[in-house]
Amino acid sequence: MNGPALRAVIADDQALVRTGFGMILAADGIEVVAEAADGAEAVDAVRRTRPDVVLMDIRMPRMDGIEATRRILGAGPEGSEGPAGSPGTRVIILTTYDLDHYVYAALTAGASGFLLKDVTPEHLVAAVRLVRSGDALLAPTITRRLIERFAHRQESPQTGLHRDLSGLTPRELEVLRLMATGLSNAELADRLFLSPTTVKTHVGRILSKLDLRDRVQAVVLAYESGLISPQGPNGTG
Repeated sequence: MNGPALRAVIADDQALVRTGFGMILAADGIEVVAEAADGAEAVDAVRRTRPDVVLMDIRMPRMDGIEATRRILGAGPEGSEGPAGSPGTRVIILTTYDLDHYVYAALTAGASGFLLKDVTPEHLVAAVRLVRSGDALLAPTITRRLIERFAHRQESPQTGLHRDLSGLTPRELEVLRLMATGLSNAELADRLFLSPTTVKTHVGRILSKLDLRDRVQAVVLAYESGLISPQGPNGTG
């Protein structure tokens, strides 16, 4: 395998989960540099080891995975110690329940996606590598369902992703609106009569202009900025 090994931290309060996931990752050449039994340990582990990816459980004692994610990615509360992770660190949320209401909160905290704990070994490895490459682990169908259930709720935490959208071209705004409805790049290409490569270029420019980490942040921003409503790009179901 060329280049340095992908490095991961596993944070979960269940030792069997940490061990099982660790074995799966190690078998594929991914180095598990630390384990953590709660969010506070996870923040400390990331600060010490600077991993590429963190597998983060949500419900843990002392500090939950949402607060740990905020601190790792530099979105912690005022007065906290500041970002614990390196600029390239990505967080994947682990959850037992599909569309647990904490998932949206974790995504708004900066996580790059989520996995159910019953994920297959192959999917787990693929997800870790996908997120490390800079992509977001959020399937279009999951994006739609998350938005339908949580994006319009007042209790959903605000991300502070306030961006000036005036720098986007009309085409980029159109791509962002459609992307926020959960369309994949292939679906965007079909809808806009563009090539997949052109769509990928538009998405990349949107992320760059708005200084966003990944596609997940773009979707959250589109809703929280009012560019699109939970009912759809035109405010209708």
